[in-house]
Amino acid sequence: MTDKTNETEKTSANFIKTIIEKDLQENKNNSRVHTRFPPEPNGYLHIGHAKSICLNFGLAKEYNGLCNLRFDDTNPTKEEEEYVQSIKEDIRWLGFDWGDREYYASNYFEQLYQYAVRLIEAGKAYICDLTPDETRQYRGTLTQPGKESPFRNRTVEENLDLLGRMRAGEFPDGARTLRAKIDMASPNVNMRDPVMYRILKAPHHRTGDKWCIYPMYDWAHGQCDSIEGITHSICTLEFEAHRPLYDWFIDQLAIFHSRQIEFARLNLNYTVMSKRKLLELVEGGYVNGWNDPRMPTISGLRRRGYTPEAIREFAERIGVAKADSTVDIALLEHCLREDLNKRAPRVMAVLAPLKVIIDNYPEGQVEWLEAENNPEDPAAGARKIPFSREIYIEQDDFREDPPKKFFRLSPGKEIRLKHAYYIKCERVVKDERTGEVIQLHCTYDLQSRGGWTNDGRVVKGTSHWVSAAHAVDAEVRLYEHLFSKEDPGVVKDGADFKDNLNPDSLAVLSGCKVEPGLAEAKAGDRFQFLRQGYFCLDPDTGAGKLVFNRTVSLRDTWSKIEKKTQE
Repeated sequence: MTDKTNETEKTSANFIKTIIEKDLQENKNNSRVHTRFPPEPNGYLHIGHAKSICLNFGLAKEYNGLCNLRFDDTNPTKEEEEYVQSIKEDIRWLGFDWGDREYYASNYFEQLYQYAVRLIEAGKAYICDLTPDETRQYRGTLTQPGKESPFRNRTVEENLDLLGRMRAGEFPDGARTLRAKIDMASPNVNMRDPVMYRILKAPHHRTGDKWCIYPMYDWAHGQCDSIEGITHSICTLEFEAHRPLYDWFIDQLAIFHSRQIEFARLNLNYTVMSKRKLLELVEGGYVNGWNDPRMPTISGLRRRGYTPEAIREFAERIGVAKADSTVDIALLEHCLREDLNKRAPRVMAVLAPLKVIIDNYPEGQVEWLEAENNPEDPAAGARKIPFSREIYIEQDDFREDPPKKFFRLSPGKEIRLKHAYYIKCERVVKDERTGEVIQLHCTYDLQSRGGWTNDGRVVKGTSHWVSAAHAVDAEVRLYEHLFSKEDPGVVKDGADFKDNLNPDSLAVLSGCKVEPGLAEAKAGDRFQFLRQGYFCLDPDTGAGKLVFNRTVSLRDTWSKIEKKTQE
């Protein structure tokens, strides 16, 4: 995010609150604040929806109002009960509750139909026999007005008769539509006699085969808000051009008028937010389902180890802008690190093990050393970890021929083992065939228990480790951005957004070694692996197999940007 974008979002962050507070001062809607979150159940929610959830439920809470959950389920060919359940789970996980206000556009199908009858009776709607292609041709362009349908002037009686026969299933799919009669020359193409109903003989996930005509989103949305008494209908910017149409429907029907307010949707770099594109990734097998930890879906972020607190903080920090912009994903990761730093227990895990034998340590002896769980949280207490003659350290913590300023282990050099002792490398064992270092022989300093001595000598390097006899095997999955390009959705010359997929977005490490206490962890538990990053136990864990996802690395680029900006 640029400095200019930062400044824009800071100055515009409260424009919706300003509107609401003005309405409250003027006693509009009897000083009620009633919002709604209206997802279409045609896919899983993503981080952009999380921003809208936090906004709508957050405003209702701040102003002692209500927030409905309403599923705008007007397209049965793309909607599934699976999506309904996932959406409810995601909202609850984020920390919000809609109480008994769970609604569906399908609840109002009969009322929407009767509203359509009223518009026909008022001469404001008609049945059109144009095909979908012909309708598009008649609509015109942004620079040329549209043409009126030859069926535009049917009588009220004929239109009512045809609508009833459409509802009864007399005509095939696509044969006829119900259209509003507005203005085919309007500069706003949304006002050029938009379709209100289409024939679609498909079962609905809630109403079954009761209906074979379904309302279009633009016809249902505003009326559903009105029916529910929504005072502030908060939408993303793409609906700004649709607002005159929503207003027209409301005015013609003379029903309660919600106030629509548009804000900029969330765009993140290295990410796509289109549900159509996300579905393409899922169905094409480019990811392992909607909850793949590389996906920007809320379920994917949850599986990766994100916390609801971090996502809510992110939504608060980016604010609510009136102009589109792209947010740096580093800010989302920064919010996550800040939260996990406070709550994640510290543990030791060796991802690329190298065995170390401490020759002067008594064989068969085991010491249980004390290790703090989280230095940021005194209440987290401490745990006991086993130390023995054979341990594992990271392969990268040893260099036979170290470069300058390498402060880890090398022949004749010492390092500090976290929470344990100083050790010194005495001998290196290599594979005779490959020359690869496979084992180190070291000695330890008995006086350095706890990782410190009183003799004044300085040991700069500190390594994490695990006891070889007690370590638990684990698989670790390292995730990077799903896309290698900052704006993966922008393509040219017939290219496909999938061409920008990052081939290195997932690396699976087997044979990792972790502290024995992690064998008791539950799916979803989060930890900081010392010096490695933050990790979460994956639901794939089972049958003696631990699987950890790297949630985020320790390297925080955003904090450096923020610090530099402040300076």
